[in-house]
Amino acid sequence: MKRLKRKVRNILVILLCCIVTFIIGFYVQRKQNFHNEYVDVKFDVINTEVKNEASIVMVGDALMHMGLVNAYKTGKTYDYAGVFKYVGPIIKDYDLKYYNQETILGGSSLPLKGYPQFNSPQEVGDSFIKQGFNLVSLATNHTLDNYYIQGGKNIKNSLEYWKKQEDKVLAAGSYSSEEEREKEVIKEVNGITYTMLSYTEHTNGIPVPSGKSYLVNVYNKDKVKKDIEKYRDKVDVLMVAMHWGEEYTNNPTSGQKEKAKYLASLGVDLIIGCHPHVMQPMTYIDHTLVVYSLGNFVSCQSGYNKQTGLMASANIVKRTYHGKTTISLENPTAEFIYTDKNHKYVVTPYSKLNNSILSGYKTYYDKFKKIMTSMSDKVIVKEL
Repeated sequence: MKRLKRKVRNILVILLCCIVTFIIGFYVQRKQNFHNEYVDVKFDVINTEVKNEASIVMVGDALMHMGLVNAYKTGKTYDYAGVFKYVGPIIKDYDLKYYNQETILGGSSLPLKGYPQFNSPQEVGDSFIKQGFNLVSLATNHTLDNYYIQGGKNIKNSLEYWKKQEDKVLAAGSYSSEEEREKEVIKEVNGITYTMLSYTEHTNGIPVPSGKSYLVNVYNKDKVKKDIEKYRDKVDVLMVAMHWGEEYTNNPTSGQKEKAKYLASLGVDLIIGCHPHVMQPMTYIDHTLVVYSLGNFVSCQSGYNKQTGLMASANIVKRTYHGKTTISLENPTAEFIYTDKNHKYVVTPYSKLNNSILSGYKTYYDKFKKIMTSMSDKVIVKEL
């Protein structure tokens, strides 16, 4: 009897061990399968390219001579929507839209002035913002115009104006204090983070007020390096607007080329040039897209070279693969635009011109196409 009980007990122990072993094996196998599935999914995610894209369009100077200022005056107000009659529908489809506010927007509470020291109505900014422009350069050779004559009131008014627009617009290059200048401004579009810095080579001989260098970013290699290093690892796309070069020449100066190489070496993705009032080539320095000069967007200046500006565009592409992110500016495209002074300064694409608006425009188109592609065969010039 005792032998039978011992035998039954042994059988039960063996059976229990088998059950426990089965359960443990089942659990381990489930865990291994889950791990393998997780690893496979994670591996697939790592090896699947993630792509984000955004588009950018860039136009040049809003150079507000009094003839242009008064062309769109109605009573005591101004509305420059007519300037965009033909280019507005083209511009609206881009994610990022850049222009250079050449003249200070001190507003009509102060005397409005044209060349040589400007003060422009703030409705100029209103009109560009209504068209969707969200990148504005404020560092120009005219940023300090009338500063000492008006006790700084015009630049104060301008900065207060742009401060009110900061939710919609990244305006760079002129600030109300050192704290404002040092404040990090990072924006995002379509999953791509970006910022823009802005500098001018000079201020037409007007001295920067002592202790107030923040009023206008005057180019300085050390300052630029410090600014870029502050942002470089925090954004996908770093843009620098440069007010540089020699007026009325279609060829970049050696100084422009030297600065462009320096900025590229610091990791800048896009360099946007203004000041010459005429267009200059687009090119690449390694992976940096350089637009040496956009020329005038709208102005009273005369001559086909000064009345023709560049509307440049590109695709910003962010690729993430194997955990590594790359940024490229692709399909750089040039479209020529003309300020029609005889019809209230309406900015007109060359594709809409005829000889009654600009006699010989096809010949000028061929000239500008050669200029635009003279430094790179990757630039696409929009056909007539």
